[in-house]
Amino acid sequence: MRRYGPAVLLLLCGAAILRISLLSELYLRYVQPGLRPFLIASGVLLVLLGAAAGWRAARDRERHRDRDREEHSVETHSDETHAHSHGPRVAWLLAVPALALLLFPPPALGSYSAEREAAKYAAQGVGTFPELPAGDPVDLTLGEYTSRAIYDSERSLEGRTVRMTGFVTQDGDGDGGGDGGGDGTGSGTWYLTRLLVSCCAADAAPYKIEIRGADAPPADTWVTVTGTWLPKGTLGSDEAWPPVLDAASVTRVDEPRNPYEKR
Repeated sequence: MRRYGPAVLLLLCGAAILRISLLSELYLRYVQPGLRPFLIASGVLLVLLGAAAGWRAARDRERHRDRDREEHSVETHSDETHAHSHGPRVAWLLAVPALALLLFPPPALGSYSAEREAAKYAAQGVGTFPELPAGDPVDLTLGEYTSRAIYDSERSLEGRTVRMTGFVTQDGDGDGGGDGGGDGTGSGTWYLTRLLVSCCAADAAPYKIEIRGADAPPADTWVTVTGTWLPKGTLGSDEAWPPVLDAASVTRVDEPRNPYEKR
């Protein structure tokens, strides 16, 4: 088995990559959509390398068998076996993440990752923004809402009803605040959150919007919130972050196909 170890590891890794990128859209949990072709190419290359390594190992094994038959030497056979019995056993640890992707793909980043980020927004200067589309509610990303709420000198959000989708995070350890219940719900401070990914999940940074006027759903629940902007702090200041939304409705929804914020 050790003779075929490298081939098995390459095949496992390649199959895992193809499983999340070619045969499903699970790759969106970890990287941006534009990286899909590179993942597929990498997976195919690893599978081809694994097949080549397996073929070479089988050929070498047959060659050694023929040599042993010709020499009729037990000592030579023992030496050959010994020469190929040792290998870097630690390399088999590479099979763990590959098997995890094949059998139990990790979920997208959630409230734990968002809370660990020290989301600090320095004053970047107040300016004007393009007019919002006509009609209410207007669908916005959390990034668009945050930028307008903190930096828009024209206050384009004023008097408008907006609708956004994200997952729930809460203050502290996620218990829903001081007057929340033990099941993760309550009326304490909670946030509509979404993670922005520039390249992959490792560089994820959160957008958070404080929701008022509605009880907190359980942490990590995906919801669509409709409401109006509540001004907070001075435009362009740290006190204006996170922006606030007065919720008119909170509706639970399924996790989107792409759970990360659009740039």
